[in-house]
Amino acid sequence: MKRILLLLVAAAVLLAAAVLIRTVRYHSRQAAALPATDLTLDASAAAQRFAGALRFKTISYQDSLQFDAAEFRRFQDYLATSFPKTHATLARETVGRFSLLYRWTGTDTSLPPVVLMAHQDVVPVEPGTEAKWTYPAFDGRIAEGYVWGRGAMDDKGSLVAQLEAIETLLSQGATLSRTVYLALGHDEEVGGRAGAAAIAALLGSRGVRPAFVLDEGGAIATGLVPGVAGPVALVGIAEKGYLTLNLTVRVDGGHSSMPPRQTAVGILSAAIEELEERPVPGGIRGPTAQMFDYLGPELPFGMRLFFANRWLFGGLLASRFGASPAGNAMLRTTTAPTIIEAGVKENVLPSVARATVNFRLLQGDSIAGILAYVQRTIDDPRVTVSIPETFKTEPSPVSPVDAEEYRLLTHTIRQVVPEAIVVPWLVVGGTDSRYFAPLTPNVYRFGAAPIGPGDTERAHGTNERLSVEGYAQNVKFYLQLLRNTTMGSGTERGGEGR
Repeated sequence: MKRILLLLVAAAVLLAAAVLIRTVRYHSRQAAALPATDLTLDASAAAQRFAGALRFKTISYQDSLQFDAAEFRRFQDYLATSFPKTHATLARETVGRFSLLYRWTGTDTSLPPVVLMAHQDVVPVEPGTEAKWTYPAFDGRIAEGYVWGRGAMDDKGSLVAQLEAIETLLSQGATLSRTVYLALGHDEEVGGRAGAAAIAALLGSRGVRPAFVLDEGGAIATGLVPGVAGPVALVGIAEKGYLTLNLTVRVDGGHSSMPPRQTAVGILSAAIEELEERPVPGGIRGPTAQMFDYLGPELPFGMRLFFANRWLFGGLLASRFGASPAGNAMLRTTTAPTIIEAGVKENVLPSVARATVNFRLLQGDSIAGILAYVQRTIDDPRVTVSIPETFKTEPSPVSPVDAEEYRLLTHTIRQVVPEAIVVPWLVVGGTDSRYFAPLTPNVYRFGAAPIGPGDTERAHGTNERLSVEGYAQNVKFYLQLLRNTTMGSGTERGGEGR
């Protein structure tokens, strides 16, 4: 017994030593915060131009018949008037009827170009919520230090900031060694198939192979990452896939006074309950594991110990991290019943009940695999599972964090926000950058606008806004990024057709 106790003590000591050694060797992966170039900006005037862009109802509706072509044209005319040097210097063409592709030709066309993305369209305001807005959604009001309006965060805050940065550089007489494209889609909120997909196909047909593509999807988050008080720059290196499934139950109807043991509604409800009670298995893997690797060394020692030893504490970390909806979404393919419909009258048993369930697919899962998982989980022949003819996509590839292009982004972020911790991140929503994956492995998702507690609900919700200071920060990020790309350093892969 004494020998066993000694062996146990020795094992515990060795385990503790291994844990401590790994923690001590868990070094920071942050880039040096190098000095920025001159980032002087008239933030007030820039905010006015930004606010003006929010006054256009460039809305994407699920019903394409509601699309307001005239409003998109007015918005594009506004951009041309607001940024005259940009429109006098850059080549501009219309793709897919309303998407815009700008080209600022560099002096060295042998260098692979850069593609900056954003989208013109916004989601509608939910009917009945208009009165809840502090300022009307399409007034483009500047008040209380913020620019208020639909599209402020998603995604005109990036689109107008890119044009503002280019206009500023042209006013300073700048030239670029590397060609820069702006790809401004018009239908991102409904899948981007007529906009960004068409632009990507067009560039591909011309032999354009970008050094990197940068779209929306990340931000400077403060107060959102447990254990970190300062800002964290979330650079999206991948995004989840998208799948909607329809569940349909068909039974004999009848009078509600003589119901069977289970009605169509009951059968459908049981199926949905099975899906919610048995979520798709997940874990700390892929982009989320990489986020932990970059974030962990910046945490206090106690938390750093857990992050440095995921081989031992991974289950506990996943449990704690996945306790919130946002954390859970980064660990697994999520299941979200969104629509349920049945019945025509209170005393009539419905013969058909339908439900729509939306899934966001984690890297490693697939559309075919989730379909099979749902059928296996429900395991009820009375429930038909089908894929509707709507938008769907597999999870995106994971862009490398060891690429020179990723390092360029991290250096630029640290130049503009030196105190930020830069980490790779999984975008749990979707962007239309997915269409550019065939052109380059380096597809990243980031904008330098700040977000804090409560802001994530504003993007498609009520009181969408962006601070004047935060918008200026985003413009400065694009300014610095464009200046950094003129050096052409480390982006030799790919090329541009002539």
